[in-house]
Amino acid sequence: MTDDARVRCPWAIDRPGETLYRDYHDTEWGRELHGRNELFERLALEAFQSGLSWLTILRKREAFRAAFDGFDVDVVARYDDEKIAELMADAGIVRNRLKIEAVVSNARAVLDLDDSDLDTLLWSFAPARRADRFASVDRIPAVTPESTAMARELKRRGFRFVGPTTAYALMQATGMVDDHLVECWVRSDA
Repeated sequence: MTDDARVRCPWAIDRPGETLYRDYHDTEWGRELHGRNELFERLALEAFQSGLSWLTILRKREAFRAAFDGFDVDVVARYDDEKIAELMADAGIVRNRLKIEAVVSNARAVLDLDDSDLDTLLWSFAPARRADRFASVDRIPAVTPESTAMARELKRRGFRFVGPTTAYALMQATGMVDDHLVECWVRSDA
Protein backbone atom coordinates (compact mmCIF):
# COMPACT_ATOMS: atom_id res chain seq x y z
CA MET A 1 0.00 0.00 0.00
CA THR A 2 1.23 3.48 -0.79
CA ASP A 3 0.35 7.02 0.22
CA ASP A 4 -2.44 7.05 -2.37
CA ALA A 5 -3.87 3.74 -1.02
CA ARG A 6 -3.15 1.82 -4.24
CA VAL A 7 -1.51 -1.58 -4.16
CA ARG A 8 1.38 -1.77 -6.62
CA CYS A 9 4.04 -4.19 -7.67
CA PRO A 10 6.65 -4.13 -4.88
CA TRP A 11 9.45 -2.78 -7.07
CA ALA A 12 7.56 0.48 -7.73
CA ILE A 13 8.61 2.11 -4.48
CA ASP A 14 10.27 5.53 -4.49
CA ARG A 15 12.22 7.40 -1.87
CA PRO A 16 10.09 9.74 0.23
CA GLY A 17 9.00 12.75 -1.80
CA GLU A 18 9.66 11.07 -5.16
CA THR A 19 7.18 9.52 -7.58
CA LEU A 20 9.33 8.66 -10.61
CA TYR A 21 9.22 4.88 -10.19
CA ARG A 22 5.55 4.90 -9.18
CA ASP A 23 4.58 7.07 -12.16
CA TYR A 24 6.54 4.86 -14.56
CA HIS A 25 4.86 1.77 -13.12
CA ASP A 26 1.39 3.32 -13.22
CA THR A 27 1.48 4.88 -16.67
CA GLU A 28 4.07 3.07 -18.81
CA TRP A 29 5.39 -0.29 -17.65
CA GLY A 30 3.36 -3.13 -19.06
CA ARG A 31 1.32 -0.88 -21.37
CA GLU A 32 1.38 -1.66 -25.06
CA LEU A 33 3.87 0.48 -26.92
CA HIS A 34 4.19 0.70 -30.69
CA GLY A 35 6.17 2.83 -33.13
CA ARG A 36 9.65 2.53 -34.55
CA ASN A 37 11.32 5.34 -32.61
CA GLU A 38 9.40 4.60 -29.41
CA LEU A 39 10.45 0.94 -29.43
CA PHE A 40 13.99 1.89 -30.45
CA GLU A 41 14.19 4.16 -27.40
CA ARG A 42 13.08 1.37 -25.09
CA LEU A 43 15.49 -1.08 -26.70
CA ALA A 44 18.33 1.43 -26.24
CA LEU A 45 17.43 2.21 -22.63
CA GLU A 46 17.15 -1.48 -21.75
CA ALA A 47 20.65 -1.97 -23.18
CA PHE A 48 21.95 0.92 -21.09
CA GLN A 49 20.25 -0.57 -18.03
CA SER A 50 22.20 -3.83 -18.34
CA GLY A 51 24.18 -4.16 -15.12
CA LEU A 52 22.56 -1.08 -13.56
CA SER A 53 19.31 -0.28 -11.80
CA TRP A 54 16.34 0.71 -13.95
CA LEU A 55 15.80 3.67 -11.62
CA THR A 56 19.22 5.00 -12.64
CA ILE A 57 18.12 4.94 -16.28
CA LEU A 58 14.74 6.50 -15.50
CA ARG A 59 16.44 9.37 -13.70
CA LYS A 60 18.61 9.98 -16.77
CA ARG A 61 15.92 9.35 -19.40
CA GLU A 62 15.41 12.98 -20.38
CA ALA A 63 19.17 13.43 -20.71
CA PHE A 64 19.31 10.29 -22.87
CA ARG A 65 16.51 11.65 -25.07
CA ALA A 66 18.33 14.94 -25.52
CA ALA A 67 21.70 13.29 -26.16
CA PHE A 68 20.29 10.79 -28.66
CA ASP A 69 18.11 13.24 -30.60
CA GLY A 70 14.86 11.83 -29.26
CA PHE A 71 15.96 8.36 -30.36
CA ASP A 72 15.11 9.22 -33.95
CA VAL A 73 16.44 6.16 -35.76
CA ASP A 74 17.29 8.09 -38.93
CA VAL A 75 19.40 10.60 -36.99
CA VAL A 76 21.12 8.13 -34.63
CA ALA A 77 22.08 5.87 -37.55
CA ARG A 78 24.17 8.74 -38.96
CA TYR A 79 26.21 9.28 -35.79
CA ASP A 80 29.96 9.29 -36.40
CA ASP A 81 33.05 9.07 -34.20
CA GLU A 82 32.80 12.76 -33.35
CA LYS A 83 29.22 12.33 -32.07
CA ILE A 84 30.21 9.23 -30.11
CA ALA A 85 33.02 11.25 -28.46
CA GLU A 86 30.47 13.94 -27.62
CA LEU A 87 28.21 11.32 -26.02
CA MET A 88 31.16 9.93 -24.04
CA ALA A 89 31.66 13.40 -22.56
CA ASP A 90 27.97 13.82 -21.61
CA ALA A 91 27.76 13.41 -17.82
CA GLY A 92 23.96 13.28 -18.04
CA ILE A 93 23.93 9.80 -19.54
CA VAL A 94 25.64 6.48 -18.85
CA ARG A 95 29.02 6.88 -20.53
CA ASN A 96 29.76 3.35 -21.64
CA ARG A 97 31.40 3.30 -25.07
CA LEU A 98 30.23 -0.23 -25.91
CA LYS A 99 26.62 0.63 -25.08
CA ILE A 100 26.74 3.93 -26.96
CA GLU A 101 28.22 2.24 -30.01
CA ALA A 102 25.60 -0.51 -29.74
CA VAL A 103 22.79 2.07 -29.86
CA VAL A 104 24.26 3.58 -33.03
CA SER A 105 24.78 0.13 -34.55
CA ASN A 106 21.24 -0.86 -33.58
CA ALA A 107 19.82 2.22 -35.30
CA ARG A 108 21.60 1.14 -38.46
CA ALA A 109 20.26 -2.39 -38.01
CA VAL A 110 16.73 -0.97 -37.77
CA LEU A 111 17.24 0.80 -41.10
CA ASP A 112 18.59 -2.44 -42.60
CA LEU A 113 15.37 -4.34 -41.85
CA ASP A 114 14.28 -5.13 -45.36
CA ASP A 115 11.52 -7.64 -44.76
CA SER A 116 9.93 -6.08 -41.69
CA ASP A 117 9.89 -3.02 -39.48
CA LEU A 118 11.02 -2.82 -35.87
CA ASP A 119 7.48 -2.74 -34.46
CA THR A 120 6.35 -5.82 -36.40
CA LEU A 121 9.59 -7.67 -35.71
CA LEU A 122 9.57 -7.13 -31.94
CA TRP A 123 5.86 -7.77 -31.49
CA SER A 124 6.11 -11.01 -33.49
CA PHE A 125 7.73 -12.52 -30.38
CA ALA A 126 4.98 -11.48 -27.96
CA PRO A 127 3.57 -14.59 -26.30
CA ALA A 128 -0.13 -15.25 -25.88
CA ARG A 129 -1.58 -13.44 -22.86
CA ARG A 130 -1.45 -15.46 -19.67
CA ALA A 131 -4.79 -16.39 -18.20
CA ASP A 132 -3.64 -15.34 -14.73
CA ARG A 133 -1.16 -12.88 -13.28
CA PHE A 134 1.63 -13.93 -10.98
CA ALA A 135 1.05 -13.66 -7.23
CA SER A 136 4.65 -12.78 -6.35
CA VAL A 137 7.73 -11.37 -8.04
CA ASP A 138 9.53 -14.65 -7.30
CA ARG A 139 7.38 -16.27 -9.99
CA ILE A 140 8.23 -13.77 -12.74
CA PRO A 141 10.83 -15.17 -15.11
CA ALA A 142 13.93 -13.26 -16.20
CA VAL A 143 14.08 -15.16 -19.48
CA THR A 144 11.46 -16.97 -21.55
CA PRO A 145 11.57 -19.00 -24.75
CA GLU A 146 10.10 -15.96 -26.53
CA SER A 147 12.73 -13.55 -25.19
CA THR A 148 15.46 -16.02 -26.10
CA ALA A 149 14.07 -16.27 -29.64
CA MET A 150 13.78 -12.47 -29.88
CA ALA A 151 17.38 -11.97 -28.75
CA ARG A 152 18.61 -14.61 -31.16
CA GLU A 153 16.78 -13.01 -34.10
CA LEU A 154 17.90 -9.49 -33.20
CA LYS A 155 21.52 -10.65 -32.97
CA ARG A 156 21.16 -12.44 -36.31
CA ARG A 157 20.05 -9.12 -37.78
CA GLY A 158 23.06 -7.27 -36.36
CA PHE A 159 21.65 -5.86 -33.11
CA ARG A 160 23.92 -5.65 -30.07
CA PHE A 161 23.34 -5.67 -26.28
CA VAL A 162 20.11 -7.63 -26.68
CA GLY A 163 20.44 -10.85 -24.73
CA PRO A 164 17.43 -12.86 -23.55
CA THR A 165 17.18 -11.01 -20.23
CA THR A 166 17.25 -7.60 -21.92
CA ALA A 167 14.70 -8.85 -24.45
CA TYR A 168 12.38 -9.99 -21.66
CA ALA A 169 12.73 -6.65 -19.84
CA LEU A 170 11.79 -4.99 -23.14
CA MET A 171 8.76 -7.27 -23.42
CA GLN A 172 7.67 -6.26 -19.91
CA ALA A 173 8.26 -2.55 -20.47
CA THR A 174 6.36 -2.44 -23.76
CA GLY A 175 3.35 -4.53 -22.76
CA MET A 176 4.21 -7.63 -24.76
CA VAL A 177 3.77 -9.42 -21.45
CA ASP A 178 1.82 -8.32 -18.40
CA ASP A 179 3.88 -8.93 -15.29
CA HIS A 180 1.90 -6.70 -12.96
CA LEU A 181 1.13 -8.86 -9.96
CA VAL A 182 -2.34 -10.15 -9.26
CA GLU A 183 -2.93 -7.62 -6.45
CA CYS A 184 -1.56 -4.65 -8.40
CA TRP A 185 -4.15 -2.03 -9.28
CA VAL A 186 -2.78 -1.55 -12.83
CA ARG A 187 -4.57 -3.49 -15.50
CA SER A 188 -2.89 -3.73 -18.89
CA ASP A 189 -6.27 -4.25 -20.55
CA ALA A 190 -7.68 -1.06 -19.05
